[in-house]
Amino acid sequence: MNRPEGNFQKNKFQITKKIKLKISIIIPILNEADNIVQLLEYLYENSSATNIKEILIVDGGSTDGSQEIIKRLTQEKGLDIILLHSKKGRARQMNVGAKKAKGELLYFLHADSIPPRNFDKAIIDAANDNASAGCFRMKFDNDHLVLKFSQWFTRFNLRGCRGGDQSLFIKRELFDTLNGFNEDYIIYEDSEFIGRLYDQGEFTVIPDYVTTSSRRYDANGTWRLQYHFTVIHLKKFFGASPNQLYQYYKRNIAS
Repeated sequence: MNRPEGNFQKNKFQITKKIKLKISIIIPILNEADNIVQLLEYLYENSSATNIKEILIVDGGSTDGSQEIIKRLTQEKGLDIILLHSKKGRARQMNVGAKKAKGELLYFLHADSIPPRNFDKAIIDAANDNASAGCFRMKFDNDHLVLKFSQWFTRFNLRGCRGGDQSLFIKRELFDTLNGFNEDYIIYEDSEFIGRLYDQGEFTVIPDYVTTSSRRYDANGTWRLQYHFTVIHLKKFFGASPNQLYQYYKRNIAS
């Protein structure tokens, strides 16, 4: 995916007056049968229907019954969920969801991350206060010292403190102007896109917390995984290509 050319005037995408905004929640999944029910029920119980336009789940080819679980949950509880299908790849899946979304605000959320209560109101309030894009702070569901140290930095509005597990909201117009996520990135797609937002001076950190799973740290070892994530960030800083980042990830990190 090509990046947009030219410079953008800062605050070009700010909202100058308070209008009624609707949020499209976009959740990319791949084999999330163990998490998706809890997440969807939480979203419905901790947000207002007047703020949520739709929930779009974009499946990248699950083989664990995730699709059937979502369909059954929709039928049994009458939840308004749109299930989309895409080729595997989180950047591609999120772009597919964004293309179908009808809300003025897009909210990208990982299946193993739980946003704070009334997250929808916090996002809309931020947008009406001229925030064009942003995220929440983040904490893990694990008290390991390394994770506590890592999550502490998410309070700072600096690109080096950002990541996809913190979720991401963005005005539809700005997302489209930036041509969405770069599908060349099989990993690091969130950080690459957020980096472009920082280049435009378009980012806000809401002082409330998304709680995300430590399951990847549990599978790889906390210290070991933190080391490899640090190496990936450094490789990107020194100019590594999307494929080089992915090859390093494949060699060193278990999915």
